[in-house]
Amino acid sequence: MSEPPKEGARASESIVVVLPTYDERENLEGVVRRLRRSVPDARLLVVDDGSPDGTGVLADELAASDPSISVLHRESKQGLGAAYLAGFDWALERGFDIIVESDVDGSHQPEQLPALLAALGGHDVVVGSRWVRGGRIVNWPWRRHVLSIGGSLFARTALRLHERDVTGGYRVFRASALRAIGLGRVDSLGYCFQIEMLWRAERVGLRVAEVPITFIERVNGVSKMTGGIALEAMLRVTVWGLHEFVDRVRGRGVAAIPASQRERAPR
Repeated sequence: MSEPPKEGARASESIVVVLPTYDERENLEGVVRRLRRSVPDARLLVVDDGSPDGTGVLADELAASDPSISVLHRESKQGLGAAYLAGFDWALERGFDIIVESDVDGSHQPEQLPALLAALGGHDVVVGSRWVRGGRIVNWPWRRHVLSIGGSLFARTALRLHERDVTGGYRVFRASALRAIGLGRVDSLGYCFQIEMLWRAERVGLRVAEVPITFIERVNGVSKMTGGIALEAMLRVTVWGLHEFVDRVRGRGVAAIPASQRERAPR
């Protein structure tokens, strides 16, 4: 059984893993079981957006048999970003020190979470990265590779971000980092949420690390990614990038993040 790493997330620090769900009944129980083995001291919060397939009912059953599992029910599907923001608010209100983002479709490997937590020492945010050395993707069609690489490259260029993988959703935040970002200012509800969170983290000078992960395409269920979601992300990034450019021209640009705050976690 894997133990939480002492050098990153200290044993005294409380951890919650936020798991947004919509029609993930086939995947939820297996991911929960693996997370309980990988980070046995963590609380798991399932945020269900009124899944018609009964995911919320299953989550309640799991919570009834395990006090380390909590469920937050939302009435309808309102977007990934909205679900994460609700989960973050829940965690901050209850005083958790470390908040984790993770998918429930099996693409994020629970067995790799201890490595992300270990990298938190000296950083405020840790990004599980598919595009740094050691990271990889399994079972993606070439179109998904192009979309992900192109999206990250476009956002990195437009917003002057320093991370390689700006759209990935396997992340660890200190509670203080979420407070510094200011969740009330985050307004992306879909795919662009991950980009906005990283952009805002850099704007306030947070220390960000990237850790290589293996991302495995889901086996069960259907991906929620659509062309419309990707287009929304491009439009939002373009608007943010223009604002950044205007601020720099007017001398109000954000100072460059020191290199010591951008280091990738040692591997």
